[in-house]
Amino acid sequence: MAQFFKYFFAALLALVVFSVLSFFLLIGIAGALASKDAVQLEAHSVLYLDLSKPLLEQSKENPFAPLTGDEPYTQPGVYDMIQLLDHAAYNDQIDGLYLKIGGNANGFATNEELRNAIGSFKDAGKFVLAYGEVIPQQAYHVATKAEKIYCHPKGGLDWTGLGLEYIFFKKALDRLEIQPQIFYAGKFKSATEPFREEKMTEPNKLQSKELLEGIYSHLLQSTAETRKINVDDLRKMADSNSIRTAQDAVRAGLLDGYRYEDEVKEEIKRKTDAASIEKIKFVSLSKYAEAVSALSGKGTDRITVIYAQGDIVDGDGSEDQIGGNKFRTYIRKARLDDKTKAIVIRINSGGGSAMASENMWREIELAKKDKPVVVSFGDVAASGGYYMACNADSIFVLPNTITGSIGVFSIIPNMQGFFSEKLGVTFDGVETGPYANAPTITEPLSPIQKRYLQEGVDSIYHTFLSRVAEGRKMTIAEVDSIGQGRIWTGTQAIELGLADRFGGMETAMQAAANLAKLESYRIRQFPERQNWLEKLTGNFSQNVAKNKIKEEIDSDWYRLYEEWKAMEASFGKTQAKLPFQLIFK
Repeated sequence: MAQFFKYFFAALLALVVFSVLSFFLLIGIAGALASKDAVQLEAHSVLYLDLSKPLLEQSKENPFAPLTGDEPYTQPGVYDMIQLLDHAAYNDQIDGLYLKIGGNANGFATNEELRNAIGSFKDAGKFVLAYGEVIPQQAYHVATKAEKIYCHPKGGLDWTGLGLEYIFFKKALDRLEIQPQIFYAGKFKSATEPFREEKMTEPNKLQSKELLEGIYSHLLQSTAETRKINVDDLRKMADSNSIRTAQDAVRAGLLDGYRYEDEVKEEIKRKTDAASIEKIKFVSLSKYAEAVSALSGKGTDRITVIYAQGDIVDGDGSEDQIGGNKFRTYIRKARLDDKTKAIVIRINSGGGSAMASENMWREIELAKKDKPVVVSFGDVAASGGYYMACNADSIFVLPNTITGSIGVFSIIPNMQGFFSEKLGVTFDGVETGPYANAPTITEPLSPIQKRYLQEGVDSIYHTFLSRVAEGRKMTIAEVDSIGQGRIWTGTQAIELGLADRFGGMETAMQAAANLAKLESYRIRQFPERQNWLEKLTGNFSQNVAKNKIKEEIDSDWYRLYEEWKAMEASFGKTQAKLPFQLIFK
């Protein structure tokens, strides 16, 4: 026995020593990762922005970038980018901007805000040069505000128009003997089409065509204004596929020349008086953010900014979701904070849980009784993303924001055939009443259960209509006529009364300050930034797993994978959500 205790306490001591050493090692690693050299700007610096890198709504700090190979340490959000460009426009140390347009990772409205900010930057007297080897249309749209646009001599410009593609699973589900039992309100509510149809319905074709045409018309019109080319000629070039080479694009006036990148950098060298192209002082927007500290505002009064990006879910949700409980807490904190004089909510969401959307709507309803609540819609603010904010004091959109989709649905799959015929698995049980185990995926719904579920969906849709009618000062009949799950562009939303004015985050912030009668203010943000320990224990492993999946599959398929996971999590819950997946080509 003595020998046993001897080895036991020796092992225990070793475990304690190991734990203590690991703890201090972890702190040392975290401290090393968190420490960074101060960024010093030099005269004749040139900002650098790559449109192939995705932007989130809110800035994110990534102290573990050296471990994962990610760049950069700080990832500015969309509004931060706008502020940084505005700040740099009047910074004597910044000569211009080099815009890389070989890819596009952002949505239409995000690109619109960047484009407007780049235009203001150029109007302040700074040069803007854009370059890409093969330039996609959305990146080109941003670059049309540049002083010069170049592409690789053997590259070109994608100028073929826009397309919109849906993916349908009905045949696959039929083969697997999985029956999606679907309940929806709104003839345009196409979120369930991938499970109940093999191709687009006529109402969905109509709304999708009009949505696409609205976005495309704006792209053509804005290109016509900056490149001095007739809109009809731009459309003919796309329809005839006449822009197939870099030389074609230059002859048509869409590009200013075809060059190798070293030649473009030679031009930048001349503009900045650099000794060589290697000596050009490029500064990424991320590094510029570390070098300046004038973006958080000044004074004691606050405007609280709440960033709502991702699917709307019940509970707290994850970092890339809008958790109903978490976000209504953010709104409540801003309402109860005496220093907060106005609230701005930035929404980039196709919707999700109807219950979570209702709860956030309620918090906004309470908040606007005490202080102004202004909402800015990003790339998408539709269905539940519109529901939660339809009662705000003011709603701002971009012309190519995707919004509306006032409709709801619910899906409960019947997987009895799949389990029995494909897997050889059956289920049986007992219950105290006919509805005790309902709904379940192991047997089909009864006719009465189906009726109850459809009645529930219809009731939630009526509540949705009522919330919009009250918030937008319309009748329920008027909202229903433009609802039915139909998607609209930002331009159409203003015409229909679903939004108030054009503008991005900068305009929304100005409006909030005016409503609150603020001349100066500081910015408070939600979600609040996590410390290094929260990042390590919370999202680090998740992000590593996500990045690994992204490396293995194409970006479009990764979006599809994410949408499928979100849809799977919503089975049996009433959803106010956009169509399953919009893939723009």
